[in-house]
Amino acid sequence: QVQLVESGGGLVQAGGSLRLSCAASGRTFSGDPMGWFRQVPGKEREFVAAISWNLSGSSTYYVDAMKGRFTVYRDNTENMVYLQMTGLKPEDTCVYYCAAHYRGSVYQPTSYNYWGRGTQVTVSS
Repeated sequence: QVQLVESGGGLVQAGGSLRLSCAASGRTFSGDPMGWFRQVPGKEREFVAAISWNLSGSSTYYVDAMKGRFTVYRDNTENMVYLQMTGLKPEDTCVYYCAAHYRGSVYQPTSYNYWGRGTQVTVSS
């Protein structure tokens, strides 16, 4: 019954922007970190961003390659998590996945136990 469904992918020109959405159903994930990963055929799944929640607010996680271009945020009321992408480059062309964290490092895909089916992002030069 638990589902994560991504949307918002598409084809954009280099330098453009997209906002990806992830809708969660089946249970509330407000108490769990949520992550975004991306993957192309033949390559390992790559961490993009994550966001966690606690009593003092939210914390976000990025890597240097994407920090400043990508922003993750969430709407717990709607059980949604978003990835705002700007300054897109052809190398950002991937299938993007959202995931719910279970245990371990938020940077590792093995730390997540629920995954969406992905949404395709294609950036043309």
